[in-house]
Amino acid sequence: MYTTCLFCHSDLGANEVIESFPVGRRLAFDAANGRLWVICRQCERWNLTPLEERWEAIEQCERMFSSTRLKVSTDNIGLSRLREGLELVRIGRPQRPELAAWRYGDQFGRRRVRYMAYTVGGAAIVAGIIIGGPLLGFGSVAGGGWGLWQGTNALIRAARDRVVRTRVAVPGYDKPTVIRGKDVKRIVIGAGEDGISLRLPYHLSGGQRTEAIVHGEQAMRVAGSILPAVNVKGGSKDDVKLAVVYLESTPDPVELFKQGTGFGRVAGVAGSARRRRSRRPQIDTSEAFIDRIPAPMLLAMEMAAHEDVERRAMEGELAILEAAWRQADEIASISDNLLTPTNVDDEFKRLQAESLPRSTGD
Repeated sequence: MYTTCLFCHSDLGANEVIESFPVGRRLAFDAANGRLWVICRQCERWNLTPLEERWEAIEQCERMFSSTRLKVSTDNIGLSRLREGLELVRIGRPQRPELAAWRYGDQFGRRRVRYMAYTVGGAAIVAGIIIGGPLLGFGSVAGGGWGLWQGTNALIRAARDRVVRTRVAVPGYDKPTVIRGKDVKRIVIGAGEDGISLRLPYHLSGGQRTEAIVHGEQAMRVAGSILPAVNVKGGSKDDVKLAVVYLESTPDPVELFKQGTGFGRVAGVAGSARRRRSRRPQIDTSEAFIDRIPAPMLLAMEMAAHEDVERRAMEGELAILEAAWRQADEIASISDNLLTPTNVDDEFKRLQAESLPRSTGD
């Protein structure tokens, strides 16, 4: 039984209500199709559970749901909260837009709110420095208010580039790679007759970087891990509605990714001169930078990538789901300081060793 979120690698929590499945504080279940998800309270993503662990749990969820008073309900979806704090989402026979609003609305909306909060906080810092800087005596050194504005914005952009967006397990490599803000601009998606491809930076030990290339089904799975880092701004209700329209009109995930790649190529034409001056890799006519694709299409691609993995798992390819859970557990066990220099680790061990005699002697 796995307890780590497939997507953000956070702990999924526990419950004491569903005896056969004591994982998670919010469960979604579809009795008709035999599906059970654990909804991560950190990132609001839906984690499909392994097949052998879900049947008895679905029956218990159904009984618990029927015995409690509904908090929210529609013709096809209901939400109830038990006294112990466990929340149950019952899926009936909803149309895709209705299910998408429940499944993706929370996570995209939460990302949007978080991003706006960070943006407002950054603007407040800049304003505070511009107003308070001259009073503290360093306004003239920085070139006045305009210099402070430019300098502070540069620091915020640098921090944004350095922040870790996600960690991705790449086929053929022993360790997951770290995707930072600046790395998103170097991710290239391709679409051809053989399916889709993905090129992304891979960070080696010692600060070196190379490029990893994945194709086909592996590219689809890696894209499912990367797209949340690209869609860090989330989306409004209108964005989600448009994303569902894209998903409805092109239900095949591969074809949807090809369509998105075409959107990215069109959007990238206007910025071609700037791209030549940047550190972006070279691309050909069948490729596009993933951050050039319009936001609603990127949201649709994220939905399609995750649903494709679930579809394969439901069709019997459980090894895919199990491998994804194992990768999530492995990534969760890795420290946030994955790229910390070895001398820092050595110094920490030395200090720890020095404190050991004092601890044992007390």
